[in-house]
Amino acid sequence: MAERRTEQAHSRPKGMGRALLWTAGSLVVPGIAHLRTGHRLAGGLILACYLLLVGGAVTAALLLSGDLLQGARMAVQGRWLLTASVVAFVLAVLWMTVVIHSYLITRPPGSRGFHRFLAGSMVTVLCLVVATPAAAVVYTSYTAYDTLSTVFGDALAQPHDASDPWNGQERVNVLLLGGDSGDNRYGMRTDSMMVASIDVEHGDVMLIGLPRNLENVPFPEGTALAERYPAPYGFDDLLNEVYQTVVEDETLAINPDVQDPAADTLKQVIGGAVGLDIEYYMLVDMQGFEDLIDAIGGIEVLIEEPLEYGQRGEVLEPGLRTLNGEEALWYGRTRVNSDDYSRMGRQGCLIKYVAQQANPTTILTSFQGLAGATKRTLRTDVPQAKIPHFVDLAELVASGDMETLQLSPPQVDTAYPDWERIHELVDDAVRDQENAREPVDAQATPGAASGPEPSPSASPSDPAADPSDTTEWQDYTGLNEPSPTSPGRQVGEDATSLDALCP
Repeated sequence: MAERRTEQAHSRPKGMGRALLWTAGSLVVPGIAHLRTGHRLAGGLILACYLLLVGGAVTAALLLSGDLLQGARMAVQGRWLLTASVVAFVLAVLWMTVVIHSYLITRPPGSRGFHRFLAGSMVTVLCLVVATPAAAVVYTSYTAYDTLSTVFGDALAQPHDASDPWNGQERVNVLLLGGDSGDNRYGMRTDSMMVASIDVEHGDVMLIGLPRNLENVPFPEGTALAERYPAPYGFDDLLNEVYQTVVEDETLAINPDVQDPAADTLKQVIGGAVGLDIEYYMLVDMQGFEDLIDAIGGIEVLIEEPLEYGQRGEVLEPGLRTLNGEEALWYGRTRVNSDDYSRMGRQGCLIKYVAQQANPTTILTSFQGLAGATKRTLRTDVPQAKIPHFVDLAELVASGDMETLQLSPPQVDTAYPDWERIHELVDDAVRDQENAREPVDAQATPGAASGPEPSPSASPSDPAADPSDTTEWQDYTGLNEPSPTSPGRQVGEDATSLDALCP
């Protein structure tokens, strides 16, 4: 034992400068200072653990670099976030311990106080080099974990089969709500309401837009709302007032025990109104929508003609532009020289752009900003256990077919909606999208006609056309234009591809 101590003493570097160099080297390659001073067992063990850690990190990086989707899945699961925090903290403590001990075994005996102060300062800096990235990992992981716990439902709240996350359903229906609240208005009005019906196998999406000014909305039988506002003309306000009505009187809520009874009630009301079983809702405050767009670095939008917004005559100029959060918000909400229905179309376009541009890479690189913005602006009843599967679904949606059906005039009279007809329109739109995935014999036959060509005489602009041969829009409005010309406006009973509707 005495001989080993003597050997270790002789192995110490000569001078404080060399001791500090070996200490700094232990930051890069832990264990080398121990080997240099004769602590072979400790040095070998530390170096072996370090090499195993590096090997594991490189392997994980290689695996995840080829599968960013898996990285995104892990980043939205609480257990992985907590694991990352614990691992980062433990590794930082162990690494700093190695650095400090490396200095203790390499410093020359009898060092003066000033030299010890300088050495201690350098060792402190080396420890900060280790602690700073570890603290960033812990902070980011905790922020994300806190966001998941705050925004999303408890993972154990519902039965969940990871091998069949959608319970055998071919489509999952999600209500997308944009709440418009502000200092200049009382409460919150859900001025943006869309149902996203998503094919879980192919990622095809049917966006069903509901105008905020739909009247006489039917309420589910046996509910407090149905008793308070009996059919057919009981609710004398617009659809966008249902949420605030329940907020002001929670006795009207269909399920008062959920996190947001008003949003849950609106989900069930709209589901019954359009004839779909809506599983989840997502409510985003329109003011906070800016933060979400800014967190992903903006979205790229092709604007074909000047789009005015605001009360001061601001304009979104034409061209391919990257809109920041404020500009994207105005793109989706302005009605200057436009109307509610064109705005609905642009909101559908925003969903398309975000779905295409917010890929797993964006989610990972913008994770902390997204987490903070999400916590401030998003409310949903999607449980935590479903989030990784929604990440998978988002990847499918980015390459799937996206169509929209606006329940707006002339196909729907917003003052006196025919709800049975609305059910038919929705059913037809979803069924047509599903049928489009099936092989068509006519398309497989060479030379087969793709469909009847429109007759030139059917054009309302043709002077020789039959005056009685007018479009549904002309019949509804009495105007000469065959259809609305404002961007985003969809007309007709058939759903329209967002690729055609959105530039």
